[in-house]
Amino acid sequence: MPPKVKITKEDIVACAVELVRREGAVGLNARNVANALGCSTQPVFSNFDSMEQLRQAVISKAAELCEDYIRRETQRGEYSAYKASGIAYIRFAREERELFKLLYMRDRKTEMVPGERVSDPVREQLVQENTGLSVDKAKLFHLEMWGFVHGIAAMFATNFVSLEWELISAMLTDAYQGLKKHHGME
Repeated sequence: MPPKVKITKEDIVACAVELVRREGAVGLNARNVANALGCSTQPVFSNFDSMEQLRQAVISKAAELCEDYIRRETQRGEYSAYKASGIAYIRFAREERELFKLLYMRDRKTEMVPGERVSDPVREQLVQENTGLSVDKAKLFHLEMWGFVHGIAAMFATNFVSLEWELISAMLTDAYQGLKKHHGME
């Protein structure tokens, strides 16, 4: 009898991420994961207590992938770190539509306390360093800028629009400069 192949938690998460990429979050269920792995659902439930636990692992992996986009874009050095994070967020939405939707376009009212994820200390610190704004004003500035960036990203994720990167860059610069002016700078 041939030895049984052990399917690891990492194998399951990687498979589930690929499944979401192809079918969207709606395709994430134990049967689909098991079929893609070529096994029964037993390994899925041996590694995860529930599908919700697997879903959370996929969300965590998608968040890691998005942060990788931001890290790589920042390291390229073409844009300031703050602008690079916005460009990367939009790029992630364009290239990883279904993972973006899973991360940023799902109903979260039962998942968190209102405002829990609104704050982004790293980006807010960049705003503060680049503008000299107070902590509270930097938070507001980033929230306003992020709303703009998220709108563009959502249009990419839903195939509503396709824009050239030069135009996106110019739009982000215009929004940033407009917010600086609005906040009494320049």
